[in-house]
Amino acid sequence: MSQPLTGSVLEVEAVRKTFRQSAGIARGMRAIAAVDGVDLRLERGRTVALVGESGCGKSTLARLILRLHKPDSGRIRLLGHEVQDLSERAFRPLRRHVQMVFQNPLGSFDPMHTIGTSVAETMRLRANGGSTEGAVGELLTEVGLSPRFAKLKPRAVSGGELQRAAIARALAPHPDLVVMDEPTSALDMSIQGQVLSLLKALQERHGLSYLIATHDLRTVRLVADEVMVMYLGQVVESGPTEEILTRPTHPYTRGLLYASDLTGRTDEKDRTVRIKGAVRTAEPGFRGCRLVDRCPVAAERCREEQELTEVGPGHRARCWRAVTGEYDEEGAIA
Repeated sequence: MSQPLTGSVLEVEAVRKTFRQSAGIARGMRAIAAVDGVDLRLERGRTVALVGESGCGKSTLARLILRLHKPDSGRIRLLGHEVQDLSERAFRPLRRHVQMVFQNPLGSFDPMHTIGTSVAETMRLRANGGSTEGAVGELLTEVGLSPRFAKLKPRAVSGGELQRAAIARALAPHPDLVVMDEPTSALDMSIQGQVLSLLKALQERHGLSYLIATHDLRTVRLVADEVMVMYLGQVVESGPTEEILTRPTHPYTRGLLYASDLTGRTDEKDRTVRIKGAVRTAEPGFRGCRLVDRCPVAAERCREEQELTEVGPGHRARCWRAVTGEYDEEGAIA
């Protein structure tokens, strides 16, 4: 396995991606900042979790790293190589170093191919070329499947078995980084723990780095070393997993934990941790906190631009209340 040319497997610097969507017949198209100035650093053998509701930008960021989208600006470095502007031909030698495990295992396999064929195709990304039936069988065994699964088509196996096969396919070219988009959300609760335990074991065995986009904070607690909480394209809080889950400082993070029953709070009257309504896109040109219309403790000061500020060792948040520790409701916008 190759070693990174820098101290990290992945570095993302000030990355931005804007999409255009309809604002109505009379208003035409408007720009939506899906990812807005995100920085990220992932070390070998570590796991970073991207957390937030649908529409927060976590999946778009994952796709930018995988080169499924091209960023508008910013830098993405894989194993020390700046890749955001490389042609597909120039990137091809690096392709094997970053692999993907998709949310829906059935949708990620060609239904006309056997599982063994799909795994073997990815295995050919290795520098030494082709693969053998024996190598595919060994890889399936490593993820807890019998080699006989190589002869089966995707619809002939269960969701949990197919997700194991998807993990085997991702490991086939000996990657350094595996990106996962909601890797357990399509699985039964009884299977999720088995898959997460498998991912941890494979990481320790192969020195893998994981980037996981998920809304499931229980998954985060089990596998992640660091957490980045995203909202409307921005990182609103980041830091070591235990720090974020036990001492959240941004109102949005506190709301996510409360909604997930991970806070241990029993006082239903405490509205300082309950986020209101659904995700709403910020008005064009608005520079204040993007949570302001949903935040239970929003004040006029929140309409000013908020910087991602250190609030503890390795712990940063984009909120003046997180910096000051003031969470009383005085001055809150009704």
